[in-house]
Amino acid sequence: MRRAPRHPVFALLFTAACTTDPEGLGTGGGGDGTGGSGQGTSSETTAASSSSTSGQGAGGEGGSIDDCPRVRATVDPGVPLNVRPDPSTTNPPVGALSAGDIVDRVDTVQGEVIDGESTWYQITSPWVSGYVFSGFAECTTDLPPEPPDGYYLPLECGTTTTVTQGNNSGFSHNGDAAYAFDFNLALGTPMVAMADGTVGYTYDGTQPGDPCYDGGGQECINEANYVVLLHADGTQTLYAHLSEVNVSVGAVVSRGTVIGHSGSTGWSTGRHAHVQRGEQCGIWYCASIPLEFIDAGVPVTGQTVTSQNCPSS
Repeated sequence: MRRAPRHPVFALLFTAACTTDPEGLGTGGGGDGTGGSGQGTSSETTAASSSSTSGQGAGGEGGSIDDCPRVRATVDPGVPLNVRPDPSTTNPPVGALSAGDIVDRVDTVQGEVIDGESTWYQITSPWVSGYVFSGFAECTTDLPPEPPDGYYLPLECGTTTTVTQGNNSGFSHNGDAAYAFDFNLALGTPMVAMADGTVGYTYDGTQPGDPCYDGGGQECINEANYVVLLHADGTQTLYAHLSEVNVSVGAVVSRGTVIGHSGSTGWSTGRHAHVQRGEQCGIWYCASIPLEFIDAGVPVTGQTVTSQNCPSS
């Protein structure tokens, strides 16, 4: 059982149960290498007898490296494209790409046949390497966006607030949420992007009058409104307990852009904002990783911070 809260704005947020996915966006084993979008066809596919290069040199069927140096994921926004350890859906994915991600192409090979197509791309990136099915990826000469130089506080320039729960707390920031932060914020405080990114996932199904809008117990764990931004360094940032979501999946946002407003939706004990950073894992909630703010370092519980997240800086 969870202990009673020690502070009115401490969050009771994500435990092991947090991996429950209210939007059905998990990275399933579908035959097309993508997760729960209904695009999988594994029950109808047959495996090629062996994976082999196309015999056209390094370019393979994707053309020369000059013509096809990179691959762009063409899945729908919010749908992960699974990266496999080999060109088939036999083994579990080793990671995922998000809509619009651009990664380097190593080779083009033949593998498992899906809907009559056997071409797969061997890809590499700073965060994942492996194979993706060509039905949900395309060659491109476009360059990927530059990774962020760092991350700023998720508050408008000049906003001052208190950290109500820092990392590795004995309350709820432990386990997968060990590197999360809670900020004491009045209802409706603008939440802004900590770095440039693309909106990967959102949820805004909890509205005024709903039982979990003003906070609730564990039964509200999947009712927190949230925004998840995907960044070019292969990580994602989560902004949770929002009262309002102001962006749509697929939107490209710059640092400092308002993406939502703070609230107390979901499993929460008071109005505040919960943020954390994680490696992109193909779903909206990924285990947290260390996050240091350019304008605040790694703040601790009780520390007052002032945002320097000024778009012109």
